[in-house]
Amino acid sequence: MTKKILVVDDSKTISDMVRGLLERIGFEVETAYDGLEALEKVKKSLPDLIILDVNMPKMDGFRVCRLLKFDRNFRSIPIIMLTARDEEENIKTGIKTGADLYLTKPIEPEKLIEAVNKFLNE
Repeated sequence: MTKKILVVDDSKTISDMVRGLLERIGFEVETAYDGLEALEKVKKSLPDLIILDVNMPKMDGFRVCRLLKFDRNFRSIPIIMLTARDEEENIKTGIKTGADLYLTKPIEPEKLIEAVNKFLNE
């Protein structure tokens, strides 16, 4: 069965790039462009993995992550934070809010694929 990934980033360019990369290697990919849309799509489609930006309108990625990880229906979905925020404080906040992995932009496509496969091919 094809694994579903939700890519959440307010940049359509980045979302499209990540989506294209993941679809080429066989994943089903859905996108959301803000935190509230992300929560709606998670509840509707139950993705196998979420790639989540931090800086977004309506609700930031830290809050989205925290809400999902505190909900027993969604806490088992791995969340990879992919963000330009590379300060140590932000990395700690990401992990504290429940992110399974915190990666910073720009990212090499191979590194992102490796991270996704780590969670979805266990």
